[in-house]
Amino acid sequence: MLKKQLAYRKSIIKHLYFSGPLSCAELSEKIGKSLPLVTTVLNGLIEEGSVIDTGLAPSTGGRRRSLYALKQDVMYIVSVAMDQFITRIAIVDIHNKPIRDVEKFELSLEKNPNALSSLTEKIKQTIQASGIGYEKIVGIGIGMPGFVDSLKGVNYSFLEIPDDSIIDYVGSRLHLPVFIDNDSSLIALAEQRFGAARNRRSAMVINIGWGIGLGLILGGELFRGNNGFAGEFSHLPLFSNNKLCSCGKSGCLETEASLLVVIDKIVQGVKKGEITMLNDLSTENVDQAAMDIIMAAKKGDKFAVRLLSEAGYSIGRGVAILIHLLNPEVIVLSGRGSIAGKLWQAPIQQALNEHCIPRLAAGTEIALSSLGYSAEIIGAAALVMENFEKETGKRAHGKKTASIH
Repeated sequence: MLKKQLAYRKSIIKHLYFSGPLSCAELSEKIGKSLPLVTTVLNGLIEEGSVIDTGLAPSTGGRRRSLYALKQDVMYIVSVAMDQFITRIAIVDIHNKPIRDVEKFELSLEKNPNALSSLTEKIKQTIQASGIGYEKIVGIGIGMPGFVDSLKGVNYSFLEIPDDSIIDYVGSRLHLPVFIDNDSSLIALAEQRFGAARNRRSAMVINIGWGIGLGLILGGELFRGNNGFAGEFSHLPLFSNNKLCSCGKSGCLETEASLLVVIDKIVQGVKKGEITMLNDLSTENVDQAAMDIIMAAKKGDKFAVRLLSEAGYSIGRGVAILIHLLNPEVIVLSGRGSIAGKLWQAPIQQALNEHCIPRLAAGTEIALSSLGYSAEIIGAAALVMENFEKETGKRAHGKKTASIH
């Protein structure tokens, strides 16, 4: 296949992935090529079964246009969502739907020299168990906490390996293209492409979890900063509390607002005799503990509500700074903790009322994610497709890709 023809095919596939069903005219406009050329390429994709005609678009008064979409099983993506304690692996179809249950397992990243080899083996096992052939997998997208240089494929906080990059290490063993990025950046990418920040020119996406991450959408693009480290919202020095943060400093936002802090306060409160349905809260599995606290708060547990509200107020103080600096259209609350939903909005709004200039605060919406805990999984898949056109059509270390490439 001619190189230009391959590029046009990839461009059409990428736009259908991110936009959903489109007409031939819309595709022509998006890729900047003539309607006859796009029609020819599109017909080729239809003939091979990669693209399907989904019917006519709703009437707008003129001639109704045919809409085209990617066939659901045309290709697959391995999507990996990591945090400091828990890793999830999903194989998703081209509509971001997992083809089987998401693989979820404990994998501690702190001071764990075997973490990367364990991750690689688990990805391999997940692919094999899926029954999907490697030739139908576009690539592997991995979201992870820490200081991640997505271009070099290096995480300076976790998963360090001498004389190699994470993408080369995993790619050489699984023979698939590999892409990595910071977890909060990928959550922001998911919200921008498929969630509450879609079609927004400026958005701040807050990842509520073991820290308080931030992904920035500026000028309609994901902003990573000079070397990929933008968005360290968790380490804003907002408090004079002398509490040591994971970064080694004290008084960071994380020390008052993370879910780990909330878990610890619950445990200490129970010891002091606080009345709560969480008397038997187990901290052996912090992921489950966080979910138990949020569920208790949703059921009206006063102690759980109070602690989440205190954390929300602290987050709101940080949000006030973001609004003063960047004047965004929307602040999106996403990630694991966002399943607490509206419980966050009142305390954050209270903090904005107290700490933000009213004229600035009035122009920024506080929105809840519709993607929630799935955001990082979706963002990791989107990372692969963001780089889809850059792939040369060859697998890592010489293995060929699927015919669609």
